[in-house]
Amino acid sequence: MTQQTATAPRWTRQAIDDLFALPFNDLMFKAQQVHREHFNPNEVQVSTLLSIKTGACPEDCKYCPQSARYDTGLEKERLMEVEKVLEAAQRAKDIGSSRFCMGAAWRNPKDRDMPYIIRMIQGVRELGLETCMTLGMLSPTQAAALQEAGLDYYNHNLDTSAEYYDQIITTRTHGDRLDTLHNVREAGMKVCSGGIVGMGEEASDRTGLLMQLANLPTPPESVPINMLVKVAGTPMENVEDLDPFEFVRCIAVARILMPKSHVRLSAGREDMNEQMQAMCFMAGANSIFYGEKLLTTSNPDADKDQQLFKRLGITPEQREDYSDEVHSQVAHEAIEKAREPERTPLFYDAMER
Repeated sequence: MTQQTATAPRWTRQAIDDLFALPFNDLMFKAQQVHREHFNPNEVQVSTLLSIKTGACPEDCKYCPQSARYDTGLEKERLMEVEKVLEAAQRAKDIGSSRFCMGAAWRNPKDRDMPYIIRMIQGVRELGLETCMTLGMLSPTQAAALQEAGLDYYNHNLDTSAEYYDQIITTRTHGDRLDTLHNVREAGMKVCSGGIVGMGEEASDRTGLLMQLANLPTPPESVPINMLVKVAGTPMENVEDLDPFEFVRCIAVARILMPKSHVRLSAGREDMNEQMQAMCFMAGANSIFYGEKLLTTSNPDADKDQQLFKRLGITPEQREDYSDEVHSQVAHEAIEKAREPERTPLFYDAMER
């Protein structure tokens, strides 16, 4: 793997444990200081996630309703048509998203799928959106093909610590995930990688997850922190809820460990009240998903998010590497529409076909 850069810090378990042990206000203050050194504290990057192939996944991830091993009532779907994906991407752009993420319930993509995947990437980029995909494990050849097509980010979460990993997933190893991240990096793409908390893990596992991410040769540019969404029919449907303050602490520690990364407040937001979400933004979260669905689990609709942004004085982050002037105004216009007393709800169903 590529060598650790000279300027990248190496975090020890003790140092991260010490951060988690800080009084809550001290941790929040430290995280806010780090955040302001690298980002506008009142901007949040906005993405939309679409499931382009749903269900029938051969993996046994205990949290996932898309696994073929669990009866969750999820309707299986084939890979979406390219035109349908591009229509959804246009709607995402219209409601203010700057990045369009596409997820397929695969162990890994097959060669026969690659031409369609490449056309999706190229079409979304033509709309002026950043592109991100999560397709499972990638070989070096596949990673190179996605990079050549113009894919900006590849998402592949570590999910949890190396020590707890086999309690959650047995059909692929923690090392398999690291290999895919290595292949993505070697191909020249940006990395989106984070994890899920609230899966019955110990505090030491949350430390281990963040330590692994922060100590990658280059930390991920995007770090999604997910709160477990408990789905009936999965082995984790009755797991005890994580203390909300512990979740906020995870956001704050992630911000401190990876100061230049976007920390995404990801799955589980629908179960968080506005005050908890605001606290996560204060802790350094500066990325969210818009839309009603995160692959198959629910998410607050875009209109509700716009209202929260307005109340907090937050605006969507604008892209600097695309010259699409129309797109650069869309997100702000969406927020302005939310100020109108009578408005059309602005949302879309990420599972709409």
